[in-house]
Amino acid sequence: MTKRALVLENGSVYWGEGFGAAREVMGELVFNTGMTGYQESLTDLSYRGQLLTFTYPLIGNYGINSVDFESLTPAASAVIVHEVAEQPSNWRSTQSLPEWASAMNLPGLTGVDTRTLTKEIRSLGTVRAALVDEPSEAVIKALKSFEQPNLVEQVTTKTTYVTPNTGLNVALIDFGLKNSILRSLAKRHINVTVFPAGTAASVVLNMHPDGVLLSNGPGDPRTMAAYLPEIRALQNQAPLMGICLGHQLFALANGATTFKMHEGHRGFNHAVKNLKTGHLAFTSQNHGYAVDAHSVDATQLIVTHVEVNDGTVEGLRLQNRPAFSVQFHPDAAPGPHDAEHLFDHFVDLMNTQKEALHA
Repeated sequence: MTKRALVLENGSVYWGEGFGAAREVMGELVFNTGMTGYQESLTDLSYRGQLLTFTYPLIGNYGINSVDFESLTPAASAVIVHEVAEQPSNWRSTQSLPEWASAMNLPGLTGVDTRTLTKEIRSLGTVRAALVDEPSEAVIKALKSFEQPNLVEQVTTKTTYVTPNTGLNVALIDFGLKNSILRSLAKRHINVTVFPAGTAASVVLNMHPDGVLLSNGPGDPRTMAAYLPEIRALQNQAPLMGICLGHQLFALANGATTFKMHEGHRGFNHAVKNLKTGHLAFTSQNHGYAVDAHSVDATQLIVTHVEVNDGTVEGLRLQNRPAFSVQFHPDAAPGPHDAEHLFDHFVDLMNTQKEALHA
């Protein structure tokens, strides 16, 4: 391993040893508090363009397996850890994390004081950073002017495809789809047609879906106004469920607003309260934007869930249509599975509407 540096836009420098690819990258620096699930996180397309720091001190101890990918290639631009395990121990492991990072051209940095780094991110808010061979004023200057391109356009499917099954028909709009969402739908025998982001509602509705699902994905929802008219058209014709970015776009399509969070929610231990039942669930989350609770008052939306620690909006439903959304991940890869029942709720909405149409 060779010495490399993580440079923040405020001039802070964290030295460590490089592993994986030796290329230089820059992007948004974020942290994840999960003790496990590093493989799922690194391949979660919602992390596209981000340098991902893990707060748990040892990452890679159970290696990389052939099952737990959320996409075929890494989504994060780099991985930052305190200590990387080079000799994993797990019966499913086929590679170590450094071996996989090298094969996938993913830059990594180990030996970093991730506790201090996380504290700095929590103080500054999410910042831009670069993983480089040598820090310099030129790097800091480049970071201050760095802007991400349209990330959804980078990650959405380029062609429509089907994951066949025997049950209800769902149209899934792919803003950066996690494979675990497809697995959750397959468990319920749902036949899924996946459409690229930006597909016209008329094209989607031409397949006569029993329901529509808006997936997770990366980027700032405030820059995605082009998708909103199609979402409005879809929710008027079929039951709709939104997840993560899909939740934010559902909110925007119905008149609410969103904002960038100070450091976001990324981890698998976020407590969420159901406002109707009072039930608490621990959830998997990965987002840097949230729905403004005050903006919901003037809409037809109702807040259904809130985050226990900071009160941010975690769930919405539309008053006059069978349409709802959640900020967290009910697909729960790698866990917990407290909120998986929301897929069953989606199935119930579709069955109810289908029965009403055929009554």
